[in-house]
Amino acid sequence: MSSYTPQVVPTRRPLFFWAISATAASFVVLLVLLAPVAAATGHTEIAHGIYRAFSALCHQLPERSYFLDGHKLAVCSRCAGIYAGFALTLLAYPLLRSLRTTAVPARKWLVLATLPLLIDFSLPFFGLWENTHTSRLITGFLLGGTAVFYVMPGIVDLSFRALRTRSKPVSEATFTLASPELIGAAPSDYRRKNVPRIQ
Repeated sequence: MSSYTPQVVPTRRPLFFWAISATAASFVVLLVLLAPVAAATGHTEIAHGIYRAFSALCHQLPERSYFLDGHKLAVCSRCAGIYAGFALTLLAYPLLRSLRTTAVPARKWLVLATLPLLIDFSLPFFGLWENTHTSRLITGFLLGGTAVFYVMPGIVDLSFRALRTRSKPVSEATFTLASPELIGAAPSDYRRKNVPRIQ
């Protein structure tokens, strides 16, 4: 029995993986904004849970964070820019690039997108530049948005691999029975001396 393997990969699977990724990224940004709103409306347990979840990824310093309703966001301004840039670029990704493309841009573009963030981060140590909420937000946004073009092709490739694995034909196991002559000629593990004598 032969199985048919499609020669053209349907676009629905990459679209499905993109939709899940975009939803997850948008949900993360929503949590960043939800934390101060929850704290301001008296839902302290929800706010505390969100702040605690993001504390492993961000220092959450108040002097480096935006505030909403009198409470800081769940992450600092730089991390907020990274999350927002990633989520918004990911939402617009199908308009910027085909979802069927698995090619990754040259690494130099990722390096160039990282340079402004590194400069904005390091120059204050030398007293040459005093970064602000806006500079941290913009440099983070640039890096987060650029990272999408390196992450999304990998997700698309995973969707293709999942399809190939699913459509791969399963080989049927074959069994060969030995003839009675071969079975009778096979040596026995029992020795005559081990057979008890009946008296």
